[in-house]
Amino acid sequence: MKQVPAGRLYYSISEVSEMMDVRPHVLRYWETQFKMLRPKKGRGGARMYRRRDVEVLFEIRKLLYEQRYTIAGARRKMLDERTEVEKDQMEMPFHKLERDEMVRTIRRDLEDVLQLLRKDRAAAARGRR
Repeated sequence: MKQVPAGRLYYSISEVSEMMDVRPHVLRYWETQFKMLRPKKGRGGARMYRRRDVEVLFEIRKLLYEQRYTIAGARRKMLDERTEVEKDQMEMPFHKLERDEMVRTIRRDLEDVLQLLRKDRAAAARGRR
């Protein structure tokens, strides 16, 4: 099994099939079973896998072939892992006072930027006369 070559935006199904050491029909089947796997399709319907798609495929292959999960088990494991990542990325709650102060600070900063833009516009208008 090969690694994902760097520097490419898209890979064809034959390239990914070779990297994964599986037949193209296996990749097409996995697309039906793992909803997080959605390669783009070209005008003629040819699949175009992004680097992230290939990484997901490597994870699927590892779960199925090396760790001996069933399709359902691998799908559940991947969904569980996604849920864990989403939990880790939840927004930290702000206290109301902190949030209000942050909003005031942002508003002041935006007003300063607006003043600078108005000065620049006025200077540009004077220069055109």
